[in-house]
Parts: sequence; structure tokens; C-alpha cells
Amino acid sequence: MKPAREVARNNNQTYFVTFQTAARKPFFRHERWATLLLNTFQRYADAGEYQLHDFVIMHDHVHLLVTPVGALERSVQLIKGGFSFHAKRTFEWKSDIWQAGFTDHRIREQQDWERHIVYIDQNVRSLNHEDYRYCGRACGLSLAPAPQWLKPCQHDM
Repeated sequence: MKPAREVARNNNQTYFVTFQTAARKPFFRHERWATLLLNTFQRYADAGEYQLHDFVIMHDHVHLLVTPVGALERSVQLIKGGFSFHAKRTFEWKSDIWQAGFTDHRIREQQDWERHIVYIDQNVRSLNHEDYRYCGRACGLSLAPAPQWLKPCQHDM
């Protein structure tokens, strides 16, 4: 049984978040869909809703390292809901886009941060060369640096 999600309200917590498309449809294999999602990330980061540290857009799911300003649920809802709203208008899409819910893992220490950065990089390397641009380091979005409050690894002390 999954433990209850912590309520995060302005508490400077960073999360690794994953969410998937409905029925694992490969929407983001198409440049126009992936570009719209990049624009959605940027819109809400620029609005101060969260700090986006890193991400990768796979064909049918997304991984993010994010520090929400308010509740994590709100940040994910803004991304998924904002994207859905614009995609349905832009592409005249009538069906569901996202699978309900998301998974998250709170990042507590530097070693955990680094492990998730490596995981994102491994996902990037699994993409075709032309899809590589849909990740944090290649897309041109300004990413937030690693949070300063992460605990150092035990071997660093």
C-alpha cells in the first residue's frame, strides 16, 4: 500500500515526478505536441508556480525534477491541465490526453538528487537523436539550479 502523500505548501521540497499519457499513446513522438508541452513547462515556470530543475519528455510519459511554490498537486495540475486545454484547442483533440494521477518521490539529499539526474539522462540517451531536444539540457528552457537545502551525502561529511 502506497503511503499517504505529504501535503506540500510552500515548504521548499523538491520532487521527481512522473506522469503518463492516456493509454500510453505516443503523443510526444510528434514535434508539435512536444513543443506545446515545452511551452507549458515554460509558461508556469515563468509565472513562478514552480522551479523546473530538469526533465525529459518521452513518447508516452514525462519525468520532472520540480520544486513547487505551493502544493505539488497544483503544479502537476497546471502542467497537465494547461497542456490539455491548449492541445485540445490547437489540435482539435477530443479524447483524454493524460492518465489520471502521477507518481512522485521527494528528494531529500544530494545523493538522491544525483541519482535522479542520472535516471533522466539515461532516459534521454534512450531517445532517438531528433527527440533528444525534448529534455532539460537541450531544449533551451532556463532551468533552476539544484536546491541548496539538500542534505549532503553521508560520505561527503
